[in-house]
Amino acid sequence: MSRGSGECVTQHARVAASVQLSGSSRLSAAEVSLACESVACERARLLCARGCHLSDDDFGRVCASLAASRSLAQLNLSLGVVGGVSRALRLAHALGTNRSLHTLLLHGNPLSDIGLLTLSPALSAHPALVSLDLGDCKLGDEALRVVCGMLPPDGAKSGLKELTLSANPDVSFKGWSGLAIAVAHSSQLRVLNLDYNELGDQIAGMLAVAVASSRTLEVLDLEGTGLTNQSAQVFLDMVENFPTSLRLLVLSENQVSPALQRRIADLLTEGDEEDDRRCPPPGLGPAFSSKPLPMRDKKQAPTGKSDLMLDPVHF
Repeated sequence: MSRGSGECVTQHARVAASVQLSGSSRLSAAEVSLACESVACERARLLCARGCHLSDDDFGRVCASLAASRSLAQLNLSLGVVGGVSRALRLAHALGTNRSLHTLLLHGNPLSDIGLLTLSPALSAHPALVSLDLGDCKLGDEALRVVCGMLPPDGAKSGLKELTLSANPDVSFKGWSGLAIAVAHSSQLRVLNLDYNELGDQIAGMLAVAVASSRTLEVLDLEGTGLTNQSAQVFLDMVENFPTSLRLLVLSENQVSPALQRRIADLLTEGDEEDDRRCPPPGLGPAFSSKPLPMRDKKQAPTGKSDLMLDPVHF
């Protein structure tokens, strides 16, 4: 990249950069400018500012580069980068212009309902967004209502394929009930992460009905959600007796017996193997497994140093 000329120079048109800012101390203006230049000059498909201390001006530069980019596919602003409503508003304005973003990670930002309501028009209208992480964002029922609007029913419009709502304890029974209904009718959702919410057996039972109704949901993470053998038995009965798209159900850190967890996992694996034998991908034999894996790391932490990396990624 040449910065003196004010123009971007790439060595290969099909090389994309992963721009990763990290650090517990405040980043310098030069570091932020270099990252934003990479995004604005169409070199970057991934920008990670996770856990970074950005000034308001620098956050504005990041948003401006997002608005201008036609290549950025993934943006990670987790762990307090967005913070309050004023930054949510700036991000919403940038999302309103951007057309390339596929994945937005906002985990660990204290958005609350008002923050998500600020973002919701831009999120709902974005033409390419398919993966959204709102874990540990202090969301409540009003925010869940907004999220349900991003899971449209069959034929309505495109919607999210991966949704993370981990660790949002302020959501009530009403909010989770609405989500279960939306999941049952969603024509797009493939991955749903609800780990570390106090759901309990009653809400888990509603989610089991939603899973049975869904034709697309493949991964459901219910780790640490206050479940017992009662709800696990409901999932087992569903898997044993009804066709399902589900391929992975996470029940660890609950009061669910290991035997029940193994039985459910075995049945889902058997169904997955049968699907692969009937329709193996081209060039791959029956041993191939297409089982999806969760696309996030639940326990990430800042490195404790400030650095900027431009990693070439061939695609």
